[in-house]
Amino acid sequence: MIARLTPLAERLPASVPFVGPEAQERAREATFAARLGANESVFGPSPLAVAAMAEAAAGVWRYGDPEAWDLRAAIAAHHRAPVANVMVGEGIDALLGNLVRLLVADGDPVVTSAGAYPTFGYHVAGFGGAVRAAPYRDDAEDPEALLAAVRETGARLVYLANPDNPMGSWRTAGEVAALVAGLPEGAVLCLDEAYADFAPAEAILPLDVREARVIRMRTFSKAYGMAGARVGYALGEAGLIAAFDRVRNPLRGEPDRAGGGAGGAGGSGVVGVCAGRGGGGEGADRGDRGGAGAAGAALGDELRHDRLRPGRGVRAGGGEGIDRAWGVRADAVRGAAGSLHPGHGGAGSGPRRL
Repeated sequence: MIARLTPLAERLPASVPFVGPEAQERAREATFAARLGANESVFGPSPLAVAAMAEAAAGVWRYGDPEAWDLRAAIAAHHRAPVANVMVGEGIDALLGNLVRLLVADGDPVVTSAGAYPTFGYHVAGFGGAVRAAPYRDDAEDPEALLAAVRETGARLVYLANPDNPMGSWRTAGEVAALVAGLPEGAVLCLDEAYADFAPAEAILPLDVREARVIRMRTFSKAYGMAGARVGYALGEAGLIAAFDRVRNPLRGEPDRAGGGAGGAGGSGVVGVCAGRGGGGEGADRGDRGGAGAAGAALGDELRHDRLRPGRGVRAGGGEGIDRAWGVRADAVRGAAGSLHPGHGGAGSGPRRL
């Protein structure tokens, strides 16, 4: 006899929306020639990040700082925001789950787009929320349809990925700002910016951590090539960010403890490497290395002339930044991206503006 599940758990699907390629290989009893389903960076992380992680492995016997203070401080310095406005989690997926847990009660409506990133809907269902899916317009997210659905349902949470996963399209910062301005009192936009590093500057909403109607999600999984490390972070109003401490994993890992940890130069190692790169561009493009440490400064110098920032690097048809920092040929980047995503706004052509 199996354990009795709750009525909510009983009505959930038997598996999560993302079935890993390893599980699929076991099921088909054959390996894949290439891994294309999760948009993993085949270039991997910076060699400096790899070295920092290898050094940090010697300290794995210790429990990490559950507040991930060093990493949050480095991210905050990079974005020129207070630490109180930054929360770190086990990838954006874990942060999405905690956000839904904080804002959605059983039966509450939650608005997203039909065909949008499925893990968000997975968390909504897992906490008993009711997904209301707004249709796409011209194969892209439709902010106006999302806003109309929020007003119709009274939803307190709405999700928008910009650039969109999986379509690769994007909306302008002005369109996103209009969505935010139109939200009813008490409603929050979860703005998933996992692919912000590959977007043009005009797609990125200016950062204002005082704005209580928006919480933004970023990740080290895509442009930084660290998907397996499971490091994501949220940027938002301090009160909502503080609420994550009520539900987060109390003994989560500490990805920032590397090459000196709390006693290093503002947190060096992985912290410095990640903070030294252009995660959205705000700090790195200005030469800001606050809290980055020696490793971050070194990588910042390495990418001085061609950082991965909105409108540059992989997205803009070059791969030039990667070519200089990792020794990957830019023409190979363009060719591979074009062949994998012909006409679909992939890395070779940049996200589509629709």
